[in-house]
Amino acid sequence: MNTILLILCAVSPIAVVLYLMIVRNWGGSQAGPMGWLTAVLVALLVFGGDFSLLLVSLGRALLLAVYVLYIIWMALLLYHVVNDAGVIQAIGQELPHLASEKTIQALLLAWVFGSFLQGASGFGVPAAVVAPLLVGLGFRPTVAVVAALMGHAWAVSFGSLGSSFFTLIAASGMEGEILAGPSAIYLGLACLACGFAVLWATGQWTAIRQQGVLLIGIGLVMAITQYFLARLGLWSLAAFGAGLMGLIVMIVVLNFTQKREAGTLNWGNLGWAFFPYAIMTVIIVGGQVIFKEQLDVVVINYNFPELITGRGYVTPAGDGRSISLFGHAGALLLYSAVVAFLWYKVRGVLPTGKSDYNGREILNKTVKGSRKSTISIIALVAMATTMQHAGMTQLLAETLSNTGVLFPFLSPFIGALGAFMTGSNTNSNVVFAGLQQQTAVALNLLVPYILAAQNTGGALGSVFAPAKVIVGCSTVEGADDAAVLKLATVYGLVIVALVGALTLFIV
Repeated sequence: MNTILLILCAVSPIAVVLYLMIVRNWGGSQAGPMGWLTAVLVALLVFGGDFSLLLVSLGRALLLAVYVLYIIWMALLLYHVVNDAGVIQAIGQELPHLASEKTIQALLLAWVFGSFLQGASGFGVPAAVVAPLLVGLGFRPTVAVVAALMGHAWAVSFGSLGSSFFTLIAASGMEGEILAGPSAIYLGLACLACGFAVLWATGQWTAIRQQGVLLIGIGLVMAITQYFLARLGLWSLAAFGAGLMGLIVMIVVLNFTQKREAGTLNWGNLGWAFFPYAIMTVIIVGGQVIFKEQLDVVVINYNFPELITGRGYVTPAGDGRSISLFGHAGALLLYSAVVAFLWYKVRGVLPTGKSDYNGREILNKTVKGSRKSTISIIALVAMATTMQHAGMTQLLAETLSNTGVLFPFLSPFIGALGAFMTGSNTNSNVVFAGLQQQTAVALNLLVPYILAAQNTGGALGSVFAPAKVIVGCSTVEGADDAAVLKLATVYGLVIVALVGALTLFIV
């Protein structure tokens, strides 16, 4: 078989997923299994794979998928615990009282509060929560959704308690300490760009002239906070801590600089609303810094044998992704969710919470809400590992390396494409991190910065993915899905291009 046909076969699993999700409007839970099936058939029929290759790639995929899903399941559980207690609604009701200027309200809610929500929850929650709040303040529905989507884009990678970044670590096999710095730098710059996107969407040049200084000040606070938390190894807290610090600083600044009616802000209600996040911070810091060795007492792993395909591609023997049963970030989120639930069960929920606050309903919503993401992640991880073990990823990397000096510029666009087609930065890292890594090695480029570009592009691409746009529009009556998709894509691609130019300069 000639090289062009081999390349077409190698790219076919990705092409199938793209076609089904973009053209046929399938979800990731439907398109993912078809992509995996395509990868299996190509591996067996074209790349000389056998049954042992399928078993090993599936085994590695299951370990990697559980490593990621452990975080996603427990982050979703924590979200439902605090949401049913009325926490998110209480925060959303109180924050707009800090300022009367609409563009400041947009920055506070879409950019700072949305990023805080992304750090703690994710899964489309920031857009779904913030967009209706903006509409209530007088913004047009389409503008409200676009601002809500773009505002939190920079916080996606270290958001959801670090699930996308943990996936980047797992998919690349590199140490998080090596990857954290470059990713935090890129995402910090994206933080400022996303703030400008919110101002442009809500007030264009006038808003930028009036609020540009405030934006830069708060943006630097969030970017620097995220950088230091990431460098300290607190990846689960990096975006959350950055959003929280930005929220605190902006509240203090607005409290002293903005005119508002006395007594309109209930500080007590706001303080109690943030209490579960204080619990989570203490538990995660304690688990990852103080008690890490004690919690890592049970680690799940498996040593996989060497593989050789019929075409001579070799995958060395080695361990799969290790999962610390009690010390994993997902376990720490579980502890946080349990403590927060018991707190609200004993003390009582906030006035904005549900009167019938109960654990069974929270568990049911968590299971129901995680089904599709569980299927899509397992399938896409299996597709990626099958492609990697069969030599498909290596062939695509060699092909991309032929783009030479243009590859660093294209790197974040590849990440954005992966997120656009799957609706997830996490899935984009699963599908493309290995490909980007191998291409960077072939071109002798700085691998951590190429992976940072992949990670940042995936974060930005995830918020203009059709799936996220639909989530954002679902809570706002009158929002035009097509118009939102168009505007968010334009804003997102402009920032992706800036990341590409920076990568081209650095590497």
